[in-house]
Amino acid sequence: WPDIALGPMPNFYPFIVNDPGEGAQAKRRTQAVIIDHLMPPMTRAETYGEMAELENLVDEYYQALGLDERREKWLREQILNQVRDSNLLQELTGLTNSGDNEDDEVLSQLDAYLCEIKEAQIRHGLHILGALPNAEKLADTLVALLRLPRGKDAASEGILHNLAKDLSLKVDGFDFDPLAADQTIWTGDKPEILKYISDSAWRTQADSRERLELLALQWMHQYILNGEDVALLKTDFPRTKAQIDYIKQTLFKALQLSAHLEIQSLITGLDGKFVPPGPSGAPTRGRLDTLPTGRNFFSVDNRAIPSKAAWALGKKSAQALIERHLQDHGDYPKQLGLSVWGTATMRTGGDDIAQAFALMGVKPIWAQGSQRVVDFEITPTMLLKRPRVDVTLRVSGFFRDAFPNVMRIYDAAVQALAKLEEPGFGNRIRKHVMARSQQLVKEGMTVEQAWQQASYRVFGSKPGAYGAGLQGLIDERCWEKDSDLADAYLNWGGYAYGSSDGVEARSAFKHQLSKLEAVVQNQDNREHDLLDSDDYYQFQGGMSNAVNVLSGKMPAIYHGDHSNPAVPKMRTLKEELNRVIRSRVLNPKWISAMREHGYKGAFEMAATIDYMFAYDATTDLIDDYQYEKVSDALIFDETNQQFLREHNLPALEEMAERMLEAKQRGLWEKPEGQEEDDYAQALQNLLLDIDEHKEGMS
Repeated sequence: WPDIALGPMPNFYPFIVNDPGEGAQAKRRTQAVIIDHLMPPMTRAETYGEMAELENLVDEYYQALGLDERREKWLREQILNQVRDSNLLQELTGLTNSGDNEDDEVLSQLDAYLCEIKEAQIRHGLHILGALPNAEKLADTLVALLRLPRGKDAASEGILHNLAKDLSLKVDGFDFDPLAADQTIWTGDKPEILKYISDSAWRTQADSRERLELLALQWMHQYILNGEDVALLKTDFPRTKAQIDYIKQTLFKALQLSAHLEIQSLITGLDGKFVPPGPSGAPTRGRLDTLPTGRNFFSVDNRAIPSKAAWALGKKSAQALIERHLQDHGDYPKQLGLSVWGTATMRTGGDDIAQAFALMGVKPIWAQGSQRVVDFEITPTMLLKRPRVDVTLRVSGFFRDAFPNVMRIYDAAVQALAKLEEPGFGNRIRKHVMARSQQLVKEGMTVEQAWQQASYRVFGSKPGAYGAGLQGLIDERCWEKDSDLADAYLNWGGYAYGSSDGVEARSAFKHQLSKLEAVVQNQDNREHDLLDSDDYYQFQGGMSNAVNVLSGKMPAIYHGDHSNPAVPKMRTLKEELNRVIRSRVLNPKWISAMREHGYKGAFEMAATIDYMFAYDATTDLIDDYQYEKVSDALIFDETNQQFLREHNLPALEEMAERMLEAKQRGLWEKPEGQEEDDYAQALQNLLLDIDEHKEGMS
């Protein structure tokens, strides 16, 4: 079909460097020559509005402790009242006490949460092909690219780590890991160079990290963008000086070359000449080897999945998940569902599949030299020191196409575990397969058929089909109840893979979903978030909704943050949605950056509201106050509404319709005791106004 459609005509396809899966599909389907391009500029979310006010009050409160009892009491009351009024109280986690101690816990959690939001990495606009962002955004992006350590030498160390190590040579107590900094009280010295870089209080390790980040940002402007002589740093900051030399000589030149090649490579290709290849991956995750962009990217050897690096992260992430589930539910997870995507697998080398192996207690075996996965070994439960977790995979269509070998080895591991007799009750895979197969035999299946049905653990869409089946229903608004979405998810994903090649197995998939007590989705970088794509709500939300419909109980839903491979974090989906809405969606920094891109920026705002609504439709995790705040910031704010009217009126109309749909479906309810629904009326009035405007134009 590509030959018929294109003939000899070349197909040049500009594509973001961090998305090798989609690019690989374009190559396979339409003979595309990829011209890869940079990710969007990145920045710290920082605090704004009511959060900035709270941060100032919290700083004042801790300064007043033990010095002025009346002021301390007044500030405490102000903070607690504002926390409740701003709905931040609902976003704080881990509040266990009541009575007098509850307020202390709220203050402690609030301090940590504000810091977490402030340090969150968000997109600061969109990338423009063949152009670098302005100086402010470029400096922020340079710091974001250098946050994660890539090695032990100065050039490869994280920039915050280098600054801390250099400062530790001059002052006591500064040899700490900035990326692990928390709300622990800072007991080290406070060097002069950091004292005056910020007016905010300096109480905690997190405050020290913030000052290091601000210093790094200042030096990006000073030594990289303004070209000042870096030799001045040689004596006091030798490691940082070495890194800035690397930035000048290598990284910054690679970024400048990226801007040039993104256009030049297209011209070169159109001239019938060779477009050179290059690696793909997420630059902010330490993959600086992907620069310069403007190349025809390649992905990975599918026979080397999971890689040894992915296995190291997968083990840590599996342990973090088990500990979080133990903490939340008091027991080890027994059966969980994990979505596995081809693009993320190519980008990371197989973090997700490694996590699934680790949860089951299976280790890949790599061939010497090629590092390809050739076999697996089973860790005895005695050495595992916990029960095995029965993991059901829902793979994407692209993963199915690109990694059939990985599905086969995963299925082989499940079969081996199902046949493995171990002392005790730790082998839950065997227990579940045997119980289900005995039930199926009683229902009339042969022993072989029953065993095969009971041991399916890899499911996906029908061969040749893609997606999870929910997008059409959500986009076209053609669903009435949760079971409609569950049926679509079940119908689209009910095909078994591994030793089988996409055989219809709807009943097996339905049974597995009905038994899941946890649903997991991992995200490997911060160059996007889960309200940037419809795939997250389709796979994670779709699975969660199906489990809820089939079992009568919503599972625990987890979001794995793998953006720092050294320290994966496991949050609940609700916690992650709260973080994304606070750090990006409501953030004036992101909103104003989107306005710089005209109709496309407006489209991004509309898409965010669509995906937020769809997550609520599938998981019921968006609160009424979040609908209100998002509506106020993106729809009813005068400046933003005027921008939408001028640049993309259909986007504004879509946003209003989607929010009104949330009202009509009962996802967004009016406040208790309020007779009139002011937001519903305002949305209806806005849509009538848009209709009148369109009629006037016609």
